[in-house]
Amino acid sequence: MSPGERVRRTRRAQGMSLVQLGVRTGYSAAQVSRLERGKSPMTDVDVLRRFALALGIPPQELGLAPIPAAPPPRPGMPTGPYPRLPAPTVDNPGRGDGEDAVDRRKLLADLAVTAAAAVGAPVIGSGSAKADGARLGDLLVAGLRDAMLGLGADPADPAPDQLATELSRATASYNASDYSGLAARLPRLLRAGHQAVGSDHYPVLAHTYLLATRALIKLDASDLGWMAADRARQLAQATGAPLAVAEAARQQAVLARQAGWRDQALALALNAAAEPALAAAGKAGAAQRGLLIQCAAYTVAHEGDQKGMRQLTMEAAAIAKTLVAGTHLKDTAGGFNNATVQLHLISAEYKAGDPSAAIAAADALDPRLLPTVERRSLYYMDRARAYARWERRDECIAALLEAERLAPEETHARPAVKAMINGLLVSGRTTPELRGLAARAGVLA
Repeated sequence: MSPGERVRRTRRAQGMSLVQLGVRTGYSAAQVSRLERGKSPMTDVDVLRRFALALGIPPQELGLAPIPAAPPPRPGMPTGPYPRLPAPTVDNPGRGDGEDAVDRRKLLADLAVTAAAAVGAPVIGSGSAKADGARLGDLLVAGLRDAMLGLGADPADPAPDQLATELSRATASYNASDYSGLAARLPRLLRAGHQAVGSDHYPVLAHTYLLATRALIKLDASDLGWMAADRARQLAQATGAPLAVAEAARQQAVLARQAGWRDQALALALNAAAEPALAAAGKAGAAQRGLLIQCAAYTVAHEGDQKGMRQLTMEAAAIAKTLVAGTHLKDTAGGFNNATVQLHLISAEYKAGDPSAAIAAADALDPRLLPTVERRSLYYMDRARAYARWERRDECIAALLEAERLAPEETHARPAVKAMINGLLVSGRTTPELRGLAARAGVLA
């Protein structure tokens, strides 16, 4: 007998409704039903223990070992969040010989000019005020990698009392799809956060790692993304920040899905959504739960389960409806409102295998209602993907050009967009507009 079937029989034998069991376990009635019927995996140990406790089922009957007594703490063992990284040991992470090193130093200099101009600082020397957009993604990944490894130091790294302000600026760069500003600020912010002394800086560092994780996922740097998401979650747990813990779990679920671990991705998202701490966090907690349910819906879409995806999306939409007006979590998770739920539906319908339904979902959404430039550009990228699958080349190219108009640096930097452009180049006739876009994105025809 499967764990879900054992739970269902016990619940019915006790005369308990799905709603009542959901209240005891922290799940919605719909999710309890999915777990019982095996539509959602019931493999996570924490989930199994939660249902065993709620129904009085012996743990062994759900495949669990009895809960062992906790061992006494060992004196002298280190405790706390992820340890600080070592002091910098390399003067310049871009140091090296050859043309690549020269090009990288030039890009770093260009970014310094751009960042200085953004804050109104005087610029010494000459050089382009805008780095090559097609290479900004590579530069951002390299900068984050070195910062996470404790490599490099820069006199321009912010002081500890500037960390919160710099995080706000880096977040604004992300929301505006400003990759030059993000590449200039985010690695420095990570380094400075680790070099700051004291746990007072852990909340800022946790959110910095969350921002880094989102950027790394966009740029297909999943190995670094795992590291960043893990550090974010440990820092958030150490400071008792349930929203940040939940957002780290959401990013881990995205990474698990991208790795093909869909059962684990679904469990990560749904378990985090069921945490009682989110219910106690007011509207922001409800919005974070909505984001997690959207993440679960997109994972279900990867299985081609359109019905399950739509059911979960409706659950997220119901949460957004209860929040009435306003956008929540704009500066921490990209925003959650009715419009962002509809945006999610576009990509979910596409991934579930129905590009026409994805276009219909896009037609039903006015992108001007989305909270950030980053979200609005994603709207056009997702629309382009659906048109490409539908073999409507002209509409696909038009959508990509609109995404580029809104967010040129992101459009040029993202590997997924480059792959789409390359596919258009090799699959049919080209146009001057397509060739120009390919050239600007650094895609070889």
